Amino acid sequence: MRKFFLVVLVACAPVWAWGQRVDTTKTPRPIRKVELENVDIAPGARDGKGWLMLDKDIQLELEGAMHNLYNFKYDKAEKQFRSLRRRYPEHPLPYLLMGLSQWWKIVPTNLQTKQYDKPLFAYMDTTVRKAEVLYDQDNKNYEACFFLSAAYGFDAQLNAERKNWTQATLSSRKALRYLQESKEANGLSPEFLFGQALFNYYAVWIADNYPLLKPVLLLFPKGNRTLGLQQLRNVASNGFYTGLEAKSYLMRILYTEENNLDGALPTARYLANNYPDNAYFQRFYALLCYHQGDMVECERVSREILDKINRGYAGYEGISGRYATYFLGSIVQNSYKDATKAKDYFQRCVVFSELTGDTNSGFYISANLNLGRMAEDEKDPKAARRYYSTVVEKAEKKSAQYREAKLYLKTHKK
Repeated sequence: MRKFFLVVLVACAPVWAWGQRVDTTKTPRPIRKVELENVDIAPGARDGKGWLMLDKDIQLELEGAMHNLYNFKYDKAEKQFRSLRRRYPEHPLPYLLMGLSQWWKIVPTNLQTKQYDKPLFAYMDTTVRKAEVLYDQDNKNYEACFFLSAAYGFDAQLNAERKNWTQATLSSRKALRYLQESKEANGLSPEFLFGQALFNYYAVWIADNYPLLKPVLLLFPKGNRTLGLQQLRNVASNGFYTGLEAKSYLMRILYTEENNLDGALPTARYLANNYPDNAYFQRFYALLCYHQGDMVECERVSREILDKINRGYAGYEGISGRYATYFLGSIVQNSYKDATKAKDYFQRCVVFSELTGDTNSGFYISANLNLGRMAEDEKDPKAARRYYSTVVEKAEKKSAQYREAKLYLKTHKK
C-alpha cells in the first residue's frame, strides 16, 4: 500500500516520482507555500463546542459501530452509520464513516479489488460537499477542514492506486491545503493531530528513501520523524475516529520503515486480539509472530485464518491464505517434521499466490523453493525442475534462492 502522505507530497510536485506524468498541456496551478508549524493549538482556535465529531454522546453511541467496522462486521457498522445519517443528514461525519467502511472492504485485498471503488468515491464526494457548506459558513470551522482533508486524502490515495494521476494530484493538493488550515485545532482533539503526525513522519522518510525528491521537498516545511511517531502514538492511544487508523499506521511504520519488530508486535497483538475477524490485522500479527520466532502463536492465528477463509468470513481471501499456508508449511516442516503436510501447505500457498497475482512475492518464491527441495528428496526430478525453474524466473538474480535453484538446474539437465 502506498503511504497516504507520500501520495500527498509527490502529487503536489511538478514531476512524478513513479515515472508517471500529468497532462502537461495544461498549466498547473501555483503550488502554495505550506506552513505546518509543530504547535498543539493556536491561541485563537475555537474550543470545538458544537462540533459533532467531538460530541461525547455521539462517540459513546458509535463505539460499537467502530468496533464492528474494524472487526469486519460491515453490515452492523453501516446500519449504525445510516442511523446517524438520518439524524444528521447535512453533516459530513456519517458519509465519511460510510466511506471508511468501503475502504476497509478494499484493504484486505491489498487494494486490488475495485468493486467498492464507486461507493467509496461517492461517499467521499458527499463528505466534501457537506463539509464545504460548513466551511463556506465559517472558514475557521476546523471540523469542516478535518473532513475535507480526510475525504480528499482517501480520494487521492485510491486514485493513485488506480493510476488516475490527474485526479490524485488535484485531491492531494486539496487534502494538504485543509490539513494546513486545520492545524490550529491540533490541541482540541487527537483526531486533528493524525494528519500532521503522518506528514511529520513521511516528510523525513521520503527525503531519506527517495533522494531524487529532495528538491521537491524544499517546497514543503521540514518534517520531524521523531515527533511524527510521538504524535502518531498519541493519536493511537487517544483518538476515537482516527485511533485505530493510527494504530494500523504505527504497526506498519514500525515494522516496515523502522525495522522495529519488538515495537510493532504489541500493537499488532492488540489489533488482532481485539478485532479477531479482521483479516488484515490477523495476518500482520501472524507475520510478526513468525519473524519473532513465536511459532505457537503464529500457528494458532494461521489456522484461524484458514478456517475463516473456508467459512467465508468477510475480508478473508487469497492474500491472507497465502500468508497462513506459508507459515503453516514452514512450521509443520521444521517443528513437526511432517513433510507430507508441509508439502500440502506450500502447494496451497502457490495456488493462493497465483490466484491473487502475487507471484513475485517472497512467499511464492520460498514455497516453490521448498517444494523443489522436497521433490529432490523424493527423487522426482521432473517436479524439482518445475519448481526450481519458477524460482529462477521469479527470484532476484543475486539472491541465495536464485543461486540454489540455478545450481540444481545446471547440474540436473534433462
